Amino acid sequence: MRHTPAGVPVVEAQIRHRSDVIEAGAPRTLEFVVNAIALGPIAGKLGRERLGAQLDLSGFLAPRSRRSSKLVLHLTGYQRQFEGKDSAEGKV
Repeated sequence: MRHTPAGVPVVEAQIRHRSDVIEAGAPRTLEFVVNAIALGPIAGKLGRERLGAQLDLSGFLAPRSRRSSKLVLHLTGYQRQFEGKDSAEGKV
C-alpha cells in the first residue's frame, strides 16, 4: 500500500478472473487479468487481505488517465468468498 501526497491510501493490484458463461447458447470459459486500483478506506481494508484471496469485487471501469485507452477497475467494495459461511464485507 502507498499513500498519495495528500495522505490517501492507495492499493494497486492485478485481479485474476475465471468464470464459466453461456454465450449464444454455447458454454465459454473466461480467464483474464485486469489492473485494479482502490483508494481511501477500501484500500486499507484490501491491504489487509491475504494475497490470492477469493473476493467478489464491485467497482467501475475507467481509463487509466485522460489520454489513455487502457482501462482500470476502480474498486468500491468487496466481499470475501467463503464456502458454506456468511461472507465478510468491505464496502465504502
